[in-house]
Amino acid sequence: MPNSKLINVNELKKLTYKLKGKKIVLCHGVFDLLHIGHIKHFEEAKKYGDVLIVSVTSDKFVNKGPNRPVFNLGLRAEALIALECVDYVIENRMPNPINLIKTIKPKFYAKGKDYKNIKDDITGNIKNEIKAIKSVGGKFISTKSELESSSKIINENNLLNFSSLQNKFLKKIKKKGNKEKFVLSLNKLKKVKVLVIGETIIDKYTFCDTIGKSSKEPILVLKQKFTKDYLGGAAAVCKQVSEFSESVSFLTMIGQNKTYQDFIKKNLSKRVKINFVFKKNSPTIVKKRYVDESSNSKTLGVYDLDDKNLETKNETQVLRYLIKNLNKFDLVIISDYGHGFITDKISKLISLKSKKVVINAQVNANNQGQHTLEKYKKSLCVIINESEMRSELRDKDGDIKFLIKKLSKKINTSLILTTMGREGSILFDCKKEKFYHCPAFANSVVDKVGAGDAMLSSFSMINFKNEDPELSLFLSSLVAANTVKEFGNDRVIKVKELVKILEHIYLK
Repeated sequence: MPNSKLINVNELKKLTYKLKGKKIVLCHGVFDLLHIGHIKHFEEAKKYGDVLIVSVTSDKFVNKGPNRPVFNLGLRAEALIALECVDYVIENRMPNPINLIKTIKPKFYAKGKDYKNIKDDITGNIKNEIKAIKSVGGKFISTKSELESSSKIINENNLLNFSSLQNKFLKKIKKKGNKEKFVLSLNKLKKVKVLVIGETIIDKYTFCDTIGKSSKEPILVLKQKFTKDYLGGAAAVCKQVSEFSESVSFLTMIGQNKTYQDFIKKNLSKRVKINFVFKKNSPTIVKKRYVDESSNSKTLGVYDLDDKNLETKNETQVLRYLIKNLNKFDLVIISDYGHGFITDKISKLISLKSKKVVINAQVNANNQGQHTLEKYKKSLCVIINESEMRSELRDKDGDIKFLIKKLSKKINTSLILTTMGREGSILFDCKKEKFYHCPAFANSVVDKVGAGDAMLSSFSMINFKNEDPELSLFLSSLVAANTVKEFGNDRVIKVKELVKILEHIYLK
């Protein structure tokens, strides 16, 4: 492979200096399956300038549905490098090419003719890209070459390597049709008034090189490289919910000293109305994880928290807020981590006074055997993973469907959504006594932390206006699959991205 064409992001300044005085044309995309449409597009784009640079979307930012990209970044770049008309290929390590455009400052930024009418771009990204190219004195062009579709070719030729169970499920989803009706229901979520309740957790990841065993003691020795903080717990739920609704309030608990308050505000949408409870004699919950960077393996977890129940003054503050505001919300989403924020009095009030409640009460290393869903008297939906349900029912070997039915008799809820890792997820309609099963579609799992939060936030919202629970289950699974592609709860999916995923799946 002619590596001289492959440019690292760190080499961009050197490249732009080298190409000074040349007319640069930049093309950008996923290019998952290189086809004749791409080649014609590149050849036409090259005619506008002296040098053609093609930037390629990193694997983790490809949002075209399950098992995409079909070909990893290395293979996609290799195919592009082989084209004579392409002078340089670069990986884009961001969700969009805005930074690359501003760094390279091309004379022309070229897209296919399907982008000629920018109103047809569901994601709205092209508007920002055009703005960026104009800001550096360049021009946006739309090539006239005949179009092909990678997604269509991939779908028609079964290149996604799905299992028979996955293929069967996707065929079922496609037969439902009426995509437009579903898109309309997603857009209606903007006006839904939502309250998210739960503990904020800061997930602190320290990335290390593993040196090995100490020569003097039987301990693992790590060399710290860098640390990164992520919004976790109910704050991560709130972050995803705010991508669906423009009217979100957040009732959460942090430490008495208000540590991380500014970090939380900075990382949530400005539209979110945050109501902090500063727990007396307690730190903000921080869950530290040490990660071997070369293997992405977690080696150790250290938690800084105080999981005693709120003291009377704090509890009264929460109760007063709820009494005053609960009836204002169409939907209440509870992410209860069992760290002392949601007391019995608070859970009882939420159950009695809320219009619709979705609950996720998580079992963790601190609360096993103590944390229970039974403190919630009624709900629209309970979301729980398989191990949490087995803990709740004290049954480690029973049939999963039998256990779900058993749980439905213990708690007053309309729906039970059970996640099962690689086995996918099951939704049980308690009134109709009907099961829906969605296989897992996560093909790249870096970090499972946050998958449950993603499922809670997305299903709570998507199912709120949608009449098809199976479709809601599927799309929520895709949101969760998107979350596990990288560490922490950094990734959220926008409604427009979900619609785009649907488009690629429905292509035949």
